[in-house]
Order: sequence, then structure tokens, then C-alpha cells
Amino acid sequence: MTNPITQQASVAAADLNARQAESRAKARALGDEKPRADGKEAAPAEEARRSNDDVLMLSAAAQSAMAEPAFDRAKVDAIKDAIRDGNYPLNAKRIAENFVAIEQMIRE
Repeated sequence: MTNPITQQASVAAADLNARQAESRAKARALGDEKPRADGKEAAPAEEARRSNDDVLMLSAAAQSAMAEPAFDRAKVDAIKDAIRDGNYPLNAKRIAENFVAIEQMIRE
């Protein structure tokens, strides 16, 4: 159904057609598109199959950030062990003061 004022449906259809044409052009440039026997363009199902071959390329900074953990795993494991064994030092007064501060922030 089309909105007579904005023509949203026709704009969406035009955008879809443009994206499909761009995908076909890329496939032709890469030599991935196989010609059909009847000389027609690729069917939508074939087009969808080819569009699943997208490639994500990360920058060197992103690759290094993903490769290195942002925390000290040994320290985290030591804290987990201390909590599980009941040896992790807790300051009840400090915890209570922080709860009071949080409650005051909520009330404001």
C-alpha cells in the first residue's frame, strides 16, 4: 500500500532495485556471475545466495583489540577462587555507605 503523499512504497522498491543492480555489477566485476542459458539476468534466489558471500575486513587496530583481553585473567581467577573459598575481604561499612549513596541518587 502506498502513501499518496510520500510515495514510500515506490521509494523502497526503487532502493531495492538499485541495491540488486549494484550487487549484480559487483558480481560481474569479480567474475562471480555465471551467465544463464536463456540470456536473462540471475534469478532473485541466485542473487540472495551470492549476497551471503559478504566479507568483513577489520582494521589492524580492531584486530589487535579483539586479540588481546582487556583484563588480567589471572587476577580475575584469583578473585573468583577467593570468593568461592570465603577468603575475599569485604568491608561491610563501605558497602553500606555505597548503598546509601545509590539510594540518594535515586531519590533525586
